[in-house]
Amino acid sequence: MPSRNPIFQLSPLYAILDPEQTQASSLEFVLHELLDAGVKLLQLRAKQMAPRDILKLAMLARSLTRSSNCTLIINDRIDVARAADADGVHLGQEDLPLRVARKLMKDKIVGISTHAVEQAIEAEQGGADYIGFGPLFGTSTKDTGYSPRGLEMLQQVRAAIAIPIVAIGGITENNVSRVWDSGATSAAIISDLLRANDITAKARRILALYHSG
Repeated sequence: MPSRNPIFQLSPLYAILDPEQTQASSLEFVLHELLDAGVKLLQLRAKQMAPRDILKLAMLARSLTRSSNCTLIINDRIDVARAADADGVHLGQEDLPLRVARKLMKDKIVGISTHAVEQAIEAEQGGADYIGFGPLFGTSTKDTGYSPRGLEMLQQVRAAIAIPIVAIGGITENNVSRVWDSGATSAAIISDLLRANDITAKARRILALYHSG
């Protein structure tokens, strides 16, 4: 089953807003920093927050991203994505099955985390709009339970599927060009972006790398 959004396009930078990674900065400040840099694709990931607080943050993110023409994806929480009128949801292998998510999200974006070529093919055949693939390199942001997949396996996934690929895990400004060159449509960057002294400048440099490549 092909993607329900055949013209869906991913920005080369997939920014992830994770409250656990923003240090002392307020979430609203970080949101403004990312959007001021020209970020057009943002995922909200807040695994440790209470549902009420996640929804409040999602509503704020929806308001700001909509005015900036930025796509908003909610991690894990289909209920929050629907309540905040987000553009889509991103699910892991242990979350609700793709067929159920598609029924609930209808024609909105559904992304699926994958860690192997077989999972990527299954996600595409099940109707995912894009896949996340990783962890590409070693990462301290999230304990995935998987060893680093590397660029060679990313190339294998790119050869096996047609839908967009978001590479994730240990990606930084210094290695992101190699990730794009190996077949990733987009690169998810968390700690290298959110812990930068100047988030806006960092995001602009990353986007400039893509456009100058």
